[in-house]
Amino acid sequence: MSGEIGHALRIERTFAASAEDVFDAWTSPEVMRRWFHCAPDWETPVAEVDLRVGGVVRVVMRRPDGTEFEARGEYALIDRPRRLVMTWTFADDPTNEQLIELAFSEFEGSTTVLLVNSRISTDERRDSQDEGWHGCLDELERVLGVARDVSGP
Repeated sequence: MSGEIGHALRIERTFAASAEDVFDAWTSPEVMRRWFHCAPDWETPVAEVDLRVGGVVRVVMRRPDGTEFEARGEYALIDRPRRLVMTWTFADDPTNEQLIELAFSEFEGSTTVLLVNSRISTDERRDSQDEGWHGCLDELERVLGVARDVSGP
């Protein structure tokens, strides 16, 4: 994956779902609104996706106290269901354009996601985003588990 300058984080997580389902969870606004937030008591009132190279992705996450965090990016690579690459910029730090690279690999019905978030401006922001991504992935695991239970074996 990326060899970008700046701070980076790398997270690997395996989900009990197909690569297509996990990839689609990253690219469906309806599904993103159910999981793309840092904690179970947060919500995502806005998720917008223009799924094409050069298209925009935008999310707004809201804490229980009403504080909102907005991030947006532009798709650089879309290879369903194997890879997804996009720029990523938070509204509170618009000069720090980051890069998010996702690789999806399926084995025996489970999918491992490798997330690399690079070009992060500071150690402090990287640590905060590491915590945030872990929370988001916990929510994604919950949503995928519910979807799997609903759809059956």
